[in-house]
Amino acid sequence: MSNRPRTRTVLSCGLLIVPLAVSATACGDSSSQPLSAKPYDAADQITANTPDGKQKADPDKPLEVSVKGDEARITDVTATDSSGRYIRGELSADGRRWRTTVPLAAGTRYTVRVSTEDEDGAPGRKTLVVHTTDNHDDRLRVTFGPDTGEYGVGQPITAELNRDVTDPKQRAVVESALKVDSIPRVEGTWHWIDGKKLHFRPKDFWPAHATIAVHSNLAGLKIARGLYGGPAKPVRLTTGDAVEAITDAAAHRMTVLRNGEEINTIPVTTGKPGFSTRNGVKVVLGKESFVRMRSSTVGIAAGSSESYNLPVYWATRVTWSGEYVHAAPWSVGSQGAANVSHGCTGMSTGNAQWFFRHVRVGDIVKVVNSSGDTMTPFDNGFGDWNMPWKEWRAGSALKTKGSSTTGAAERQQDSSSDARLRPQL
Repeated sequence: MSNRPRTRTVLSCGLLIVPLAVSATACGDSSSQPLSAKPYDAADQITANTPDGKQKADPDKPLEVSVKGDEARITDVTATDSSGRYIRGELSADGRRWRTTVPLAAGTRYTVRVSTEDEDGAPGRKTLVVHTTDNHDDRLRVTFGPDTGEYGVGQPITAELNRDVTDPKQRAVVESALKVDSIPRVEGTWHWIDGKKLHFRPKDFWPAHATIAVHSNLAGLKIARGLYGGPAKPVRLTTGDAVEAITDAAAHRMTVLRNGEEINTIPVTTGKPGFSTRNGVKVVLGKESFVRMRSSTVGIAAGSSESYNLPVYWATRVTWSGEYVHAAPWSVGSQGAANVSHGCTGMSTGNAQWFFRHVRVGDIVKVVNSSGDTMTPFDNGFGDWNMPWKEWRAGSALKTKGSSTTGAAERQQDSSSDARLRPQL
C-alpha cells in the first residue's frame, strides 16, 4: 500500500452529507477535485456475501458489502427495496465493511448502491441487485374485517391471523404493521384478544361520515426466524350518521338518537327475571327481516314452561347467542309497562320495522338499568366498548396512542436519511 497521504476532499469543507450519486464539488476549483470526476466501476474492489445471480439470499442473514485489498474504502452505501424504502445499515469505522442492521424481507428485491474512493481519492461506484428467498407456505397472513362498506360508528375493526403469535416482541412487530388510518384522524389502538385475533377501536365511537382505511405492511416482514408476513387484502370503511339506540329497561323505553338528536321514542319490553337483558353497549351485527326463534337454541328445553318456537319479523341482531331487537306483537300490552321477554328487546311490528330500516350494521344499541349482567367484550358479539379505554390500551403490544403509530415495521424499512450511512471522519 502507498505511504503517501490520502486526499480527503470531504474534509476540506466539513462533513459531506449529500449522496455521492450526485457529483459533489469541494471548496475551490472543481476541475482539480477528485469528487468532480465521473465515478469509475468499482466492481473489482467490492465483494458481498450474496449468492450469484442465479441464487437468492437468505433473509435471515444480514447483507454485507466489503472492499478487497487495501487500496480502497467505502464512502457511502444506500440499500432500498422495490418500493424505494431505505434499509438501515452500519459502516465500519475504517470504511472497509458495511452491513444491514435490520432483518431483510422475504421475497424482496433490493438495490444496493456502493460508493468508494481509491487511495488517490477518486470516486468509484458499484450497484448490486439482491433477491431474497421466499417460502410462501410459511407466511403469517392476516384477514381484516368487516368487508369494505358503510357501517355504524360503533363498528370495530378485526384482524385474524392464520397462526398464533404469543411472544410480546413478535406481537409488537405484527401490530405495528397493521395500519388503520381515518379521516378525520382519531385516537385508537389494537387490542390482542388472543394469539390470533385483534380488534381495533377508537377511544370513543368513530366520527359520523368518517373514512377508514385498513391495510397491512406485513408482506415480507420478518416476524421470527423462518417466519415472514404474507400479503393481505385491505378494506375501506365509511361511517354514516351516528345512530344510537338507548334502552332503559326500568322505564321500558327505547330512545333513538341520530347525531345526538332524538328522532324516536319507542315503548319496549326487555328480559323478565331470570332472563334479564344484558346491560351495556352492543353493536348491530346483522338484520333479518324474518327469523324463527326456538328456545332450544338458548338452552331452554322444548316442552318446558318457558319453551317457545316463534316466527319473528324485523329482527336486528346484537349478540351471536340470539339477542335481538324485534317485533313482538304478542307482548304489545306489556310494552312500555313490564319486562316479559326471554332477553330480547320487543316492540310493536310497526316500531320494529321502523327501527330495522333506520339502523345499519355497526350502529350502537345500549341497555341501561337492567338487572342483567354487563355485555362481555369479545365472546358474544362486539362488546368492545364496555372495556375501559385504559384497559383496552393495555391490550396493545405497542402501548402507544394513535391510529397510525410508527413501530417495528417502519424501523425495519426506513425512508429517513439515517438509513444512508457514511463513515464518521
